[in-house]
Amino acid sequence: MKALILTDGKAGHENQSKAFARALGCDFDLVPIKFRSKATKALSYLFDHIGIHTLRLFADCQLGISSSPQNYRLVIGTGSGTFYAAKTVAKMLGVPCGVVLYPRGYRIDSFNCILAPAFDNPPPAPNTVEIPVNLVAADAEFYAAGVKAFRERHAESGRPAVAVIVGGPNKCSTMSPEWMRAQLESIFAAHSKGSNDQTPEIWVTTSRRTPPEVEAVIDSFPFDYKLLYSRDHFNPIPAFVSLASHLYVTAESTGMLSEACSFGKAEVHVLDNLKPGPHKFRRFAESCAARGAEKADLTRQFAAARSLLNIN
Repeated sequence: MKALILTDGKAGHENQSKAFARALGCDFDLVPIKFRSKATKALSYLFDHIGIHTLRLFADCQLGISSSPQNYRLVIGTGSGTFYAAKTVAKMLGVPCGVVLYPRGYRIDSFNCILAPAFDNPPPAPNTVEIPVNLVAADAEFYAAGVKAFRERHAESGRPAVAVIVGGPNKCSTMSPEWMRAQLESIFAAHSKGSNDQTPEIWVTTSRRTPPEVEAVIDSFPFDYKLLYSRDHFNPIPAFVSLASHLYVTAESTGMLSEACSFGKAEVHVLDNLKPGPHKFRRFAESCAARGAEKADLTRQFAAARSLLNIN
């Protein structure tokens, strides 16, 4: 059973589509898709509402679909760059269409299944399945491999661990050296009590988005394990999620927060670097913080999606 995933090239969107396919028990092919321009994307909303579905709005009308399209059981897309295309290609192939994230602006009733995060405030609909976090494309083998690679760099000490995952500023968040210093001082103070064998190790990793001046502040603290992305691109996050008892994650890192809320046993703490205002990123961060150590179980949601997509 194979799915055709249309990808806009954004890693976060692509990973959610992969996670959806795997949860449905499907192998998949990835095919890139891109609107010719902002104008053709705007036109897609109008076309969808009046029932016109064409691939001429996209830069590559062939889409690289195999010569045996009957092998595909469904089409999957995540993000606004794929919603119209997923619906269009599904109609071409005569198969169901499932999308991740709420396709606001398009006709909702013509998608077979919509997996919509709660922070999108999706209106109730027969084809909409609300999920508490973003989907994460990972499994037990992925985390086991991550732990093994991490232990080759940082040996087991027998002490518990606290992990800090730092992202970077974006359109909804800020990140200053002063803010970072205050967060780290608070974390170290909260986890410095007890005898030596009870005091946890404190780990940290930054990302490609972390500003150099913020990394400099992080570098000045006495972490037991420290990964600065500007110096080393190793990914310790699978190990952090698997091994830590507490995970501190910057609020704009929705993918990392979703992973922390879906796997491992750690209590999740959100480091609030969001700009003021009631927006979906704040709703999401608050819902993650409220979960604490409770992990998201999407068994029921995936069962509903399988039913909507007619996958046995």
